[in-house]
Amino acid sequence: MKLSELKREFLEYLEIEKGRSILTISNYDRYLARFLTYANTEDPQKLTEQTVREYRLWLNRQPGTKTGRQIDTLKRKTQNYYLIALRAFLKYLRKRSIESLNPELIELAKVPDRSLDLISTQELNRLMDAPDVNTTRGLRDHAILELLFSTGLRVSELCSLSQEDVDLSRDEFSVRGKGDKVRVVFLSDTARNAIKEYLKVRKDFDDAMFVQYGKNSKKEEVKNKDLRLTPRSVQRIIKQYATIAGITRKVTPHVIRHSFATDLLSNGADIRSVQALLGHANIATTQIYTHVTDKHLRDIHKKFHSRG
Repeated sequence: MKLSELKREFLEYLEIEKGRSILTISNYDRYLARFLTYANTEDPQKLTEQTVREYRLWLNRQPGTKTGRQIDTLKRKTQNYYLIALRAFLKYLRKRSIESLNPELIELAKVPDRSLDLISTQELNRLMDAPDVNTTRGLRDHAILELLFSTGLRVSELCSLSQEDVDLSRDEFSVRGKGDKVRVVFLSDTARNAIKEYLKVRKDFDDAMFVQYGKNSKKEEVKNKDLRLTPRSVQRIIKQYATIAGITRKVTPHVIRHSFATDLLSNGADIRSVQALLGHANIATTQIYTHVTDKHLRDIHKKFHSRG
């Protein structure tokens, strides 16, 4: 079979049998299309180590993000996304007994440890207090901020919530996250009260937990029959309140997720529990938080350092 046909079947396999999201499939399609264009062959047997080595060199020289007047090359982390997609495709070919390059021969590039964008407790409190709760929009935005910090939800998970998903008579509810995995998250009293206050003033009949307001909302309601907020809208909302709160660094929904995790660890939660609450498949992903929460290391330094 031709590689282009095999790629199509691989993407169908990811969607139907593996249950991958539409976004993941779209990304894999783009990554693999770029490789197959470079390889310039339809024969699986003609994919060699040399082909991949030259492709990696080519990727490493491609333009990436623009910094000021300078255009940087493609980040290694981004290059790895292409390699991960290629490796998964080759594993699929092997599973179907189609002779091609051994996927084990593809190693990912080493990338620097991930750095965390964090805000201080004082900045977080100012952010939470920024919405004007005398308005419907402000009540909505306050509920969004409190819910994000109470649960550590990803922005996509927050936007997909419907009113029926959250039972306000209880302090917990289930959410479907990455890889279609379900986990339990918990509501603080503050978050529950914020959501209650927001729902009291809702006049629409949309089932989404958080809906849009403003001049475009009526148009969207007619066109899509759906007022649900999008992840991009939530990102803009949080950016706006960060400015109002006088926070100069970049603040996103994921920064609040970071704050949720570091708050738990700083107050004594164990890393396995935090992993479960965040919905991380691999504990190595959760471990990025530990270096900013090891308070006991500072105490040890003060106690035992000779110049203390």
